[in-house]
Amino acid sequence: MAANYSFDIVSEFDRQELVNAVDQTVREIQSRYDLKDTKTTVELGEESINVNTDSEFTLDAIHTVLQTKAAKRNLSLKIFDYGKVEPASGSRVRQEIKLKKGLTQEIAKQITKLIRDEFKKIQGSIQGDAVRVSAKDKDDLQSVIQRLKQEDYPVALQFTNYR
Repeated sequence: MAANYSFDIVSEFDRQELVNAVDQTVREIQSRYDLKDTKTTVELGEESINVNTDSEFTLDAIHTVLQTKAAKRNLSLKIFDYGKVEPASGSRVRQEIKLKKGLTQEIAKQITKLIRDEFKKIQGSIQGDAVRVSAKDKDDLQSVIQRLKQEDYPVALQFTNYR
């Protein structure tokens, strides 16, 4: 019996962990001496985080806090796509941080090309915003995972449905 093993390569994040990271960021902003009186708001939407604060200096401090809280919760910092800093009313600044989820067609093609070029016995196929990798040997799949971890893609990669 020739069993085929497979796994999916996806780019996702745990929404609840992100909610917790943003909540902890807001709490730290309210308690930190240098950020307390800035009237900063950090709002988590469906596909973005909106930050409104009094200066770009404060915005940089908020980025640091948010990144620290996200990293502690095992969220990749590659999910954050920082937008342009815009002036808001009353000499304040606003920024939208988009949340990246899913593989683009271009990245999926790069991954399948790498698999096709370096691993002859392994098939990679694009399925929507994921890539399905299959082979007859589990060790081959492990070597693909190790090779993809060495690459630096602009999105966070996770390996799911390993069977």
